Amino acid sequence: MDIRKRFGKRVKALREANGWSQEELADRADLHRTYISAVERAVRNPTLTVIERIAKALKISMAELFS
Repeated sequence: MDIRKRFGKRVKALREANGWSQEELADRADLHRTYISAVERAVRNPTLTVIERIAKALKISMAELFS
């Protein structure tokens, strides 16, 4: 499976585990909801900076986000 698809599935699983909507995660990461949607669908290829913002919003390390 493509790394973007695996990453998107991981972000979605962690977001849902927190009981958050895409909008809630986007707000916490200071991103647009449609960007979170695109990451989860593997349409966007997020930069390291965006990955770090998502990890911080989820209150996990970047390493945990990729595990």
